[in-house]
Amino acid sequence: MAHGDSGGFEPATGDGPAPTGGPAAAKARAAEVRTAYEGLLTMRRILGGGSAAAEGPDAVPAPWERQRMPRAVALVLEAAGFAPSALDAAGGRTATGYRVRPGEAPERVEVTWVGPPGGGAAGAEEERLTACAETLGRHGWECLLYRGPRRRRFLEVEPRH
Repeated sequence: MAHGDSGGFEPATGDGPAPTGGPAAAKARAAEVRTAYEGLLTMRRILGGGSAAAEGPDAVPAPWERQRMPRAVALVLEAAGFAPSALDAAGGRTATGYRVRPGEAPERVEVTWVGPPGGGAAGAEEERLTACAETLGRHGWECLLYRGPRRRRFLEVEPRH
């Protein structure tokens, strides 16, 4: 969850292990997330995200984000304080929170609210996904809330153009 194979920062997508290490590790993780998020905003200002001149140069995702959409969306959610879901070594859900994965269509990401069986994720998903959509919307992402298989809700996220 904290680091990818390259040794660099990786935002939590909800498909990694639960955080370990106690308060010191949580504080270090928060600092990593804050630094990565500030870097993302700086990159938007420098590179510009597109044709949102009236809203400012950082109002839409930059080209880097469009090429790594699951990572960029996960970073925004984690930086905003949303809890990611987590998996144990056997692939079972151990924590309730967001999950970000590539969407079924190009330039789309899917965000779900998942958790362990009986953990209450289904009952909280509409409220939590609506809050995720509001946060992502402020960061230049367009979100639509859908009902999928087994009537579970999910967000379809794409960059604002």
